[in-house]
Amino acid sequence: MPAGMMNVVSAQQQPGPGNDSANGADTHSAVVLLEEVRRALDTAHWPLELAGVEGSRGAAREAAAQLDDYIIPRYRSLDAPLLAVVGGSTGAGKSTLVNALVGHPVTRSGAIRPTTRQPILIHHPAEGNWFREQRVLPGLSRIAGTLNTGGALQAPVPGAGPDEQVTSLVLVGDNAVPQGLALLDAPDVDSVSDHNRRLAGQLLAAADLWIFVTTANRYADAVPWKLLLDAASRDITVAVVLDRVPQAAEDEVRSDLETMLRRHGLGSAKLFTVRESALDGNGMLPREAVEPLAAWLKELAADSAARSSVARRTLHGAVRSLAGRLEELDRAAAEQDEAARILGSVADEEYARALQAILDASKDGALLRGEVLARWQDFVGTGEFFRSLEQNVGRLRDRVGAFFRGEPAPAVRVETAIETGLHAVIVDEANNAAEHTERRWRSEPGGRELLGEGLAAASPGFAGQAAAEIRAWQGSLMELIRTEGQDKRSKARWLSFGVNGLGAALMIVVFSMTAGLSGLEIGVAGGTAVVGQKLLEAVFGEDAVRRLAKRAREELHERCDALLAAEKERFQGRLAMGGRQHAGKLSGLAVELRTLAGAE
Repeated sequence: MPAGMMNVVSAQQQPGPGNDSANGADTHSAVVLLEEVRRALDTAHWPLELAGVEGSRGAAREAAAQLDDYIIPRYRSLDAPLLAVVGGSTGAGKSTLVNALVGHPVTRSGAIRPTTRQPILIHHPAEGNWFREQRVLPGLSRIAGTLNTGGALQAPVPGAGPDEQVTSLVLVGDNAVPQGLALLDAPDVDSVSDHNRRLAGQLLAAADLWIFVTTANRYADAVPWKLLLDAASRDITVAVVLDRVPQAAEDEVRSDLETMLRRHGLGSAKLFTVRESALDGNGMLPREAVEPLAAWLKELAADSAARSSVARRTLHGAVRSLAGRLEELDRAAAEQDEAARILGSVADEEYARALQAILDASKDGALLRGEVLARWQDFVGTGEFFRSLEQNVGRLRDRVGAFFRGEPAPAVRVETAIETGLHAVIVDEANNAAEHTERRWRSEPGGRELLGEGLAAASPGFAGQAAAEIRAWQGSLMELIRTEGQDKRSKARWLSFGVNGLGAALMIVVFSMTAGLSGLEIGVAGGTAVVGQKLLEAVFGEDAVRRLAKRAREELHERCDALLAAEKERFQGRLAMGGRQHAGKLSGLAVELRTLAGAE
């Protein structure tokens, strides 16, 4: 251990976590805001598979982790010891450097890659409560490490393999570490293990201070510089250690790295060089090799104002960086909302078109073709009947009334034919709407992944539901006839013997517009409709017939609308599983975070 680091104690005793009351109300309001941001990240999600969505999901996870691991804990404990994370590339000498700083081989190093698997946090014994209580990195369990008489770390220390996920943090109390500062030996930032790389990034994001280790022949590598640029963007205090520098090339290499640091906004970073040196039998560097770095850490640990400055600078930089992430995430949320809006409008359009097609078919005479027309003519008679209608409406009453009293079955056949024709139209249009919506969703961003089995056609039970609704509509028309007839006492005999017939006539009137017919059909169907209308007018009066027909059309519209709305919900429900992202909320919180970071 370098003499300058041995048994250094801060000029001011550090308070325990339970006594931290720094900044009072201001600190409390900051924590309240940060916790609101954390909840917003929990509720925000990106269900649609749009371009770049995986990056947004990852950024949200990283932002939430940094809030948990560093930002919120640091705001709650502004006078806690600084956490200096020692990170760098595989084989850069991080563990060897940490061992040299504390004076004994407390961390493991080796030639097998990745060299560092288990993170070890070394702190002064008097400050163990800051870290045992999971103030920082709450997602990692704690393991209490102990040192043997030679200062080496002994069991229990888990031996995680290169492909095993590390979920723990080993805590070591060591008098060689000054109060006010803790060292954390992190896994390799370019580890062959995905878990190790993620853990290294998580630990660096929880640091107040980076001690970034690279080597003379790898300092220009892309991975370290990506992290250093991130540090620059967050205004983190960084010490760069250039390890294993040949003495003959020290000036040249150091000058080149200094130039690169300035060029990338890290001109204020401390730069230390460790010359290439032979290790002793315990794998230790000579003490003088790390003396400049040790002296700087000693001075920092002893100066409470300097420590506070480092902590606040890094904290405010992290908050500003978080604000930028929230703005990016808000833009991604807006894209999700817009894509969801488009998909929803596609379903709305197709099912609205289907509803309109059904209504058009119900009023343009199309349903009076074929079986319906034949059954209606069976019901009212032949051309001789039409001539008698033209000559004397009174004679019509007697003829039709007698028909109703003697032969009610033809009216039921008219209802059945109307039910069959209307049912075919409704089912066909529901299938068309499902097919068109499914096809269009496949071509829209994010739509394909939401589709499941069975959405390209109407749902299996739809035909039965449509039949039930048509029968209910027909029954409702019969009830309208009965209700209207209650005030027509003089015509009670028509209602007593001909409710089904009058109901059939009302259906014919509802479907009587002839825009969909041509040629001979117009004459036949048109005349047929006149029969129905004249019959109803004779019984109820002209105004009542218009009112009955209007109400019948409205109810048919309502029932068809409800049927198709339930079908459309199969698509809208896929969107509802993700929910709207309420774009704007995250950017609003970002504004508050920028204010918080610039308040001091």
